[in-house]
Amino acid sequence: MADLVYPPVILVIKSLWKYLGLQFDFQGEENIPRKDGAILAINHVSYLDFAITGTAALPAGRYVRFMAKKEVFNNKLAGPLMRGMHHINVDRENGAASFVAALRALKSGEIIGIFPEGTVSTSFEIKGLKSGAVRLAMGAGVPVIPTIIWGSQRIWTKGVKRNLRRENIPVTVVFGEPIFYKKGEDLEAAEAHLRQLLIDMLHHVQESYPDSHVGERWAPTRLGGTAPAPLN
Repeated sequence: MADLVYPPVILVIKSLWKYLGLQFDFQGEENIPRKDGAILAINHVSYLDFAITGTAALPAGRYVRFMAKKEVFNNKLAGPLMRGMHHINVDRENGAASFVAALRALKSGEIIGIFPEGTVSTSFEIKGLKSGAVRLAMGAGVPVIPTIIWGSQRIWTKGVKRNLRRENIPVTVVFGEPIFYKKGEDLEAAEAHLRQLLIDMLHHVQESYPDSHVGERWAPTRLGGTAPAPLN
């Protein structure tokens, strides 16, 4: 498909990262297929996770098509951009249509980005996962690439005032090794497996993060931060 909108949007986004002085650490891009379809199953800690994860995938030569709620597509400014970048509109009242659209995109070789927790995790821990990522992977016969982002919550997250100061904030994105879930596998077991992988990867990323988590609003209580406790 023609990508006339994605390239100029990338230039704008990269200018924003430069303005903010973000210190990126992108790892595992070799795990992203260069041609075939795959699902990025990403933890969700901020409103910038779409743009940052998409930026991290660029060295692999791939554009990520994100599944996003219809309210974003209904926005007068964001809607045309989302459609122009061929992201996938998710209407929770009619999930079948978005599932079919994602399935077609995967089978045609696209990289689809999904936040299986559904919403931003205010505790910054991995919440319970919805089944969409695993079901799509099984249906399309493509791998799931567990993906962790950390540090973006320090810029703009749910319930906290945006921080757009130039503070050289470290932001890490790690793409894990591809996992294949076969059609007919136990769905609940596959979801539990994926969730545990994301938890293990998140803990590893946090252990190597350059800034201390102690006493910080953007850090989970498990690490001595002051974020709200997990709900599940």
